[in-house]
Parts: sequence; C-alpha cells; structure tokens
Amino acid sequence: MTVTHSSKMKTLLRWLPGVMISAIAIYAVIHFSRMQDFHAALKTVTLKYIVIITMLSLLSLVVRAIAWRTILGDQISLLNSFFGVNEGYFLNNLFPLRAGEIGRALSVGRSSGLGMLHVLSTILIERAFDIVFAAGIALITLPFIVGSEWIKPIAFSAFVIVILGLVFLFLVANNRRKIQGWIDKKDFKSRFLVERVLPQINKLIDGMTALVKPSRFLLSFFWIGMTWVVWMFFYYSTVAQLANGAPLWWGAFVSSLLALGVAIPSAPAAVGVYEAAIVGSLALLGISSSSALAFAIVMHLDQIVITAIFGMWGLIRDGQSLSSLLATLSDQKLA
Repeated sequence: MTVTHSSKMKTLLRWLPGVMISAIAIYAVIHFSRMQDFHAALKTVTLKYIVIITMLSLLSLVVRAIAWRTILGDQISLLNSFFGVNEGYFLNNLFPLRAGEIGRALSVGRSSGLGMLHVLSTILIERAFDIVFAAGIALITLPFIVGSEWIKPIAFSAFVIVILGLVFLFLVANNRRKIQGWIDKKDFKSRFLVERVLPQINKLIDGMTALVKPSRFLLSFFWIGMTWVVWMFFYYSTVAQLANGAPLWWGAFVSSLLALGVAIPSAPAAVGVYEAAIVGSLALLGISSSSALAFAIVMHLDQIVITAIFGMWGLIRDGQSLSSLLATLSDQKLA
C-alpha cells in the first residue's frame, strides 16, 4: 500500500508543474476574453472552414511522415511512418512532458525491429529541426510586428541552443565509430552496464546517421520545411477568417510562436497553453482575444480528433495494446 501511494505521489508531482502552467494559461485566455464575443465568433465557424483545416491537418501529417521516414533512412514504410507519427501525437494528448515521443519510439521500435533508442534518436533530430524552423521564422517575422520585442530573446536563445545541440549530435554521429570503439575497449565491471546499457547507447548513436549524410540531412530538412509550409497555410486559413486581407506571413508567424509556446511543459494535449499561444500571437497581430480563442479551440479539437483516430488505428494495426504501452510508459516514469 505504501509503495502504491508513493508511486501515485511521484506521478502527481511529475504532472503538477505542467497542470499548473496549463491552468494559468486557461485563466489568462478566459480573463482577457469576453464570453459574448467568444460565442459570436463560434457562430462564424463554418463547415467549409472545418473541412479546409481538416484537409490541411491531414496533409501536414502525411508530409511529416515523409520527413521522419527520410530521417530514419527509409527503414520503415511511409504508412508505418504516418501511423507512428499519429501514435506519438495521440499519446502526447494523453500524457504530459511529451511522453508521446517515447511512446512513438517504443511502438515503431518494436514493430520495425529497429529498437526504441534508435528510433528515439531520429525523433530528437526531428524535434531539433522543428525548433530551428520555429525560432528562425519568429526571428524573421518579429521585426514587422509592433510590441513583440520581448519575444526576440526567447526565439534567439532557442535558436542558438538547438543549433549548438545539433552541432554536438553531429560530432557524436560523425565520430560514432571511435566512440563505439572506445566503449568496446573499456573494461566495465558492471554486467548490467555491458549487456543492457552500452548496446542501447550504440543504437542511439546509430540513429543519428541522418546528421552525417549530406543528402539525407538536406532531404530531411527539406521535408521538415515543407511541413512548416503546410502549417503556415493551416494557421493562415484561420487568420484569413479573422482579418480580411491579412498577408500570408501572418500564418507563419502564428505557427512559429505556437511551436515555441507548446514546447513549455503543460498538461496533456497542451491544453490551455495551445490556446494561449494562439490568442497571444493573434493579439500581436491586432485580432481580438475572444475571436482568437474561439478559433483556437476549434483548431485544437480538430487536431486532437484526427490524431486520436489515426493514432488508435495505428496501435491496433501494429498489434500494440494501449494499456501495455501505457504501462511501459509508466515503467519509464513518464506517465
């Protein structure tokens, strides 16, 4: 009984910071919105708009699947990559702290035989590329927006940190044979370390080969960039509903600030933080918080439903049990 209670307390403490951040975000967006205007904005949401964002959301998932498959060196099929991406997003909607990335690595690592850590290393590269694009787009568009100076240090810091991280990963990947040779020569006393830990480290390093093969690196970077192009149109479709004649780059600006915003630890599905990032970025563009909140909720629900459908489908297709996968995540102390 004591062990169970202790485990529950640890889980609660891991969830607490993210839940508090989401709660603060929810309070903020409600506080700065007028419910009367919010309800009026919801009434302007049309079926045509929902169809457009649904199609763009699906397209973004397909392009993201192509990008991730490229980073993996085409070692899995496009269909498996597509379902794997959705499984990760689906699990992110169930757990905090980006646990869905571990879930994606577990599921695809098992079904493909590549192993969890090999797959996880490619997901880290994928996320690093995302931050580079998010910070880069923010830095490019911020000079055109009044009152956004405070965001520049955040975007610049994220950009520099991730670039340094990619350089470090490149050095590790480029010298992986030397590192693996050094590890093999060491006389480690721990049997557990030799039999369990070190082989997994080798798999993690092997998964970073996309960083040292110029053709794969450039192709991966291109497809990640194409994902961002689709996201730009996705968010622009909302901006266009709220501001007639808005320039296309507004969609890029919103997508970049959203990506930086949801990187903050939060409750599952980035509830509250997603909406706050959308409302905040649109407020900088002069769009009312009430209208922005209405469309942010619609977009968020649309993405949650789509990834839930394909995520669950993917788990069933791969013969993965959601309960066993979640239990594994719990064992990894991520649930």
